[in-house]
This record gives sequence, structure tokens and C-alpha cells, in this order.
Amino acid sequence: MNCRYCTNELTHEFADLGFSPPSNSFLSKQQLNEPEVYYPLKTLVCEKCFLVQIDEFAKHDDIFNSDYAYFSSFSTSWLAHAKAYTEMMTARFGFDKDSQVIEIASNDGYLLQYFKEQGIPVLGIEPTKNTADAAKEKGIDSVVDFFGVRLATSLAAKGIKADLLLGNNVLAHVPDINDFAGGLKILLKDKGVITFEFPHLLQLIDKNQFDTIYHEHFSYLSLIAVKQIFETAGLELFDVEELPTHGGSLRIFAKHAEDAQKIVSDNVANMLQKEKDFGLADLDIYLSYQEKAEKVKNDFTRFLIDARNDGKKVAGYGAAAKGNTLLNFAGIKKDLLEFVTDASPHKQNKYLPGVHIPVFSEQKIKDERPDYVVILPWNLREEITSQLAYIQEWGGKFVVAVPALEII
Repeated sequence: MNCRYCTNELTHEFADLGFSPPSNSFLSKQQLNEPEVYYPLKTLVCEKCFLVQIDEFAKHDDIFNSDYAYFSSFSTSWLAHAKAYTEMMTARFGFDKDSQVIEIASNDGYLLQYFKEQGIPVLGIEPTKNTADAAKEKGIDSVVDFFGVRLATSLAAKGIKADLLLGNNVLAHVPDINDFAGGLKILLKDKGVITFEFPHLLQLIDKNQFDTIYHEHFSYLSLIAVKQIFETAGLELFDVEELPTHGGSLRIFAKHAEDAQKIVSDNVANMLQKEKDFGLADLDIYLSYQEKAEKVKNDFTRFLIDARNDGKKVAGYGAAAKGNTLLNFAGIKKDLLEFVTDASPHKQNKYLPGVHIPVFSEQKIKDERPDYVVILPWNLREEITSQLAYIQEWGGKFVVAVPALEII
């Protein structure tokens, strides 16, 4: 395999998590008796540009199809984050009724709805038809397509360009990252602003978040790598912020390299130095990561076996992609984790890919009164422990496995 950015041959392994189906390929009861496709879940690191990446074993358009199960609007904390972002951007850059905001991977309109409420014209670009249809029901115009040079050229030819071009948790989902960045260059107005949010590779390594590795994520991003990718496309980073979302993310701000009006903040150089000090410009930190992932897997499996031997009932909350990575890596079946609950009706009454654990509504926890509830989307830990605080009435406890096993 060659690096998807610089084409350098990849020979250094970052993390090998075995084999699993795509993390959002939930199964119906009928599908349990049908063959299931497993793909290698192995990431490599480029010694030249330090982009961590997975080979495209599971094809892009097979993952992001009309049965895609992730709808952004089912997390209240994520909605609050999106609304705060729209208010901040409007205040900072003065977007108004004469501006054009375009979001790539706009999902169900979770974010654009807040710009729309302010009277700012919006357009969503979303490859999964079912989530785009949900956005359209909110009155958000959406193009159902994958983004890249082809689509950007088509939109620009129609006179559609962005004052604000944004994407949250999409940059990692792109198999052809150079084509994607090239499309950004085409679709951005001369004085426009680009923002992207993505889980920070530094946090993935530091906090042992290996469960954020799954087939939807083709790249695992540092500012070191992203800066190179954007510069190759003729774009320049002019600011960066650290965010608590998804266990630690970066929000980058970019502009055309030719746009001299926007001053480059010291935040960019400071973050690059922070990454270098951490070791992200050195191969050693990448090559030692596998052992950390295996410790989490072993500790979690040991806990579930001990709970089973003690006659305890264990359930999970949150049928998240990261949970599917953990469960498949550890080989956990319903004998150790009896069921999982989730707020999204698009996941309820289905089964987790690979491990075939059933997914129910939250009512199942109230009915079964498990001794332990494993929070699989640990990034929503505070939201979930507050929502399910009632399990303490029968002595129930919460459990998280990442970054280390903890019983709350």
C-alpha cells in the first residue's frame, strides 16, 4: 500500500485490530443467518508525512449507503456543540443573509439548522440518502453525493461557492484526501473560510483511543499531516483550536494561500510544536502503540468474564462505531454482554455487526436492571451517566473501558 497523500510506500504498522465488518453495518434478524463480510482493521503510518491510515478494504460507497445508521441529531451534547459553533462563527466572521454556508457530510442537518435559524443561506452535501432526507425535512437543501473535485467543479459552474465551507468528522472519512482537498480549493470563495473538526491523533495515542479506528476512518490526523495536505491544494491554515469533542479534537481554520487579509495565528505554530514535542514527528511513538491497545482489550475481557462468573448481568449503552471496534477486537459476544441500548430508532431492534449483540431502546435497561452498564461511546460519558443515573436505584454501576478500565 502507498500513502494516500504522498504516495510513499507504507511499511510501518501502527495498530492491528484483527478483522471486523464495517462498524455501522447493523444487521436485521433475518441477516443473522446470512454470510457477513469481515475486513482487516489494520492501520499503517507513513514515515515521510506521518499520516496514519487504513487501506480501503471496505469501499467508500459500500459504507456510506442508504442504510447508513448514524444520525447526528440523537446526541444532545453534539447538538449543543453545533449550535455554539454557528454562533461563534457568525460573530467572528460576520456571516449574514448574503453569505453562503456549505457543509460537507451534513448528515441530518444537525448543524446547518442553526445557521438557517439565523437567516443565513445553507447547503448540505451528504452521500447517504437517508440522512440527507432527514435534513430536507428540516428545510435544508441537500446534495446527495460524495465530495471532491468533480462535485466542486459542478457546483462552482452553477455559481455556487462558499463563504464558509465546513466539515465535522469527515476529513478522516475520505479515501482520496488529495481530491477532497482539491475540491475545497475550487468551492471556496476568494475571501472565504474553511473549518474542519477531526479527532486529534495526539489524543488517540495519548488516551489510548484505539476504538476510534474503524473502516469509515481512512485517515487518523495530526496537524503535521493536515497542514501538508492543505498546502498541496493551495490552502493555508490560519488558526487552530483544541476541542473536547470525541475525546479530543482539533478545529482548523483555512483560507486560500493567496488571501493575505487573514493573519496566521500563533496557534498554528504552537500546535505543531506541541505535536513534535509529543513525538508525532518520530516513528517510535507510532510503532509502540499496539501494546497499549491490547492491554485495554485484555482488561475489558477479564472484567466481563469475572462479572459472568460472579453471576452479574452486564449490558451496554450506545451502539456506537467505537463500541463495535472494541467488541469485535475483543471477541465479545452476548454471553458476556447481554444486550446494548441506543437512543436512535435506526439502530434499535437490530444487531451489532460481527458480534451479533441485540440493540434495544433504553427501556430494556429499566426492565432488566443490569448490575453493570458499559458506556461504549465513552466520549459521551457525562451525558449518559446523567441520563441513566437511575441505575443506582438498584445498585447498578457504569463501566468504561477506554482509556483504561474504570468502574464508576
